[in-house]
Amino acid sequence: MGNKNGKTLMLLPGTCCDWQTNFANVITALSLKYHLICVNYDGFDGNDTVFTDFISVTEKIEKYIQDNFNGTIDAAIGSSLGASFVGQLIQRKNIHINHGIFGSPDLDQCNRVLASIEGALFIPLLNSFTGSETKRKKTIRKLMTEMSMTENSAKRFVECIEKFSKTSMKNEFYTDLITYLDDDINVDNTKVHFIYASKMGEKYKRRYKKHFHNPEIKEFNMNHEQWLYGTDEYRLPVLKAIDDFII
Repeated sequence: MGNKNGKTLMLLPGTCCDWQTNFANVITALSLKYHLICVNYDGFDGNDTVFTDFISVTEKIEKYIQDNFNGTIDAAIGSSLGASFVGQLIQRKNIHINHGIFGSPDLDQCNRVLASIEGALFIPLLNSFTGSETKRKKTIRKLMTEMSMTENSAKRFVECIEKFSKTSMKNEFYTDLITYLDDDINVDNTKVHFIYASKMGEKYKRRYKKHFHNPEIKEFNMNHEQWLYGTDEYRLPVLKAIDDFII
């Protein structure tokens, strides 16, 4: 969708989310300038599919770029977990991305034992947010207060947690943790850019520098993904940064 004459920009959503929810507040602005490739992963695409593992989905994305864009796109931006896909696409070198943009990710990685433990706790944690109407309303209020989400954004986010398969959610969460990024990734003619939400903490900036060679890091005084779900105060500066990265 979007400006067919613009540069190609792939949008990769975060954990337990589809692009319609994750990028709802920025899709119109991005559509004016870019030819958008909007990705929904298996298990999160509205079809009878299941998210199996991170690499299988990565391979499908690579094939789509190879088949439809001759193996090269101008840019890809990943929100949270979506940034892990951007990292994999860059380091695997099966396709080429001129600009890899990482939207305030945590880039968590751990061994299979720890990932299994965290995965076993993940679904009960999600259920605790939406298990009843009272919990649902409390979660929405908390998202609005702590993340500065608009009410509509908070409601859409909670609806994502409720509508998608718990198996797909657990597989997505677990296989992201065990799918490692290399250190000091450096690919010719690929520039790496980070949207750094400083309220997440300095350790995340150190991770960005650990995994990628000389990345461009733009710092914003916000929480994780706040530019996607918050007000123009957060959204507009990041949209300008994206333009600066690509143009």
